[in-house]
Amino acid sequence: MIGKKVIDTDPITIAEAKEMLEKSSEAYDPTYEQNLAMDHVTKFSKLDVETAQKLVSELEEIIKKTQAIKIADVMPIDLADLRLMFAKERGSHKKEELEQILEIVNKYRE
Repeated sequence: MIGKKVIDTDPITIAEAKEMLEKSSEAYDPTYEQNLAMDHVTKFSKLDVETAQKLVSELEEIIKKTQAIKIADVMPIDLADLRLMFAKERGSHKKEELEQILEIVNKYRE
């Protein structure tokens, strides 16, 4: 690991991670860890890449990008699930704002 450092980080959705893993597994044999990651993203991805990106961009108008990505990955069903996602975050969201987020998520639910 000499000479390697993180230059930039950008959070991505599970759908994007799945696409990246699929592309890399086509090019060469995946390692054990990559197989585990592929198994995880296959089980838990709920949207395709384009839909997830649209959902995140629409949610970014209301909340931060990292929060929008978490919501796109989990696809909460009701206000209780949504409140659990924001439980550790500083500051509180109004009930109207949470309902608006749920409406947006429901538009993209498959």
